[in-house]
Amino acid sequence: MLQKLVVILGPTAVGKTNFAVKLAKKFNGEIISADSRQVYKGMDIGTGKDLSEYQIDNVKIPYHLIDIVEPSVEYNLFSFQNDFYSSFNQIISNNKQPFLVGGTGLYIHSILKEYNLHNVNFNSERAKELNKLTKSEVFKILKNSSQSPTNKTQLHNTTDLIDKERIIKAVLIREANSSTAQSKVNIKPIVIEITETREIIKERITARLKLRLQNGMIEEVENLISSGVSYDKLNFFGLEYRLVSSYIKGELTYNDMYQKLNSAIHKFAKKQMTWFRKMEREGVEINWLKANETDKAYFLITKFLDR
Repeated sequence: MLQKLVVILGPTAVGKTNFAVKLAKKFNGEIISADSRQVYKGMDIGTGKDLSEYQIDNVKIPYHLIDIVEPSVEYNLFSFQNDFYSSFNQIISNNKQPFLVGGTGLYIHSILKEYNLHNVNFNSERAKELNKLTKSEVFKILKNSSQSPTNKTQLHNTTDLIDKERIIKAVLIREANSSTAQSKVNIKPIVIEITETREIIKERITARLKLRLQNGMIEEVENLISSGVSYDKLNFFGLEYRLVSSYIKGELTYNDMYQKLNSAIHKFAKKQMTWFRKMEREGVEINWLKANETDKAYFLITKFLDR
């Protein structure tokens, strides 16, 4: 039996959450977050985790996969996919409509294309063996495994292949031959992308960044450091956490930090849109709407749910 899923995606600062909350209220829904950083506790301002948005007309819309792990935990795609299916089944069992909402393209793509993921032990003996090799040797192993007739997945994210540790992880994932059973569901989705002109998105990003810096984002990063989160981990989280921690360490002036961060978030939004266009080219049907076109969304979703 096919279970229906409403997917709301879009770049940062476009208004996805507010849009989705309105739809969830209309269609008796619950929201599953597809944001790779909002899963972490204590990372609120930097990730745009405005939980007040889930309250509309005195109705609180339930949400899932927000504030579920500590920053010390390495949350990954495998974790997300398992948690998604668990949340999805829970929502369906409550006779509610699931909404998948976010901007992490890989997370959303893993659901729409039903990735078959493996639970990989990154501390295995094989990992130790690979770590003894040079980066070029590990990359050669990865390249050969990617071109194997039994492995149709092609290398596409070259930014992940600069760091040796990431290449090793990619090899381990490719070589994995067992996985934890996942309670997958036969899903039929409708995908809506909230879109705006790049100029408007840029303006919103800049205005939002200024507001976040004024309202405690630096203090949030200082609190994470005080709680034991390392600078290396903050660098791993990227964007706000990487550059604000550099400012805290005295490596950047406030103005340099602001300028670099503003530019980095603009580039991130562009990268998100590239991901969504890639999904479209791969056959994912996407309905493009502006954030104020909720009436059109009501029509599309009503038609979709009545099929």
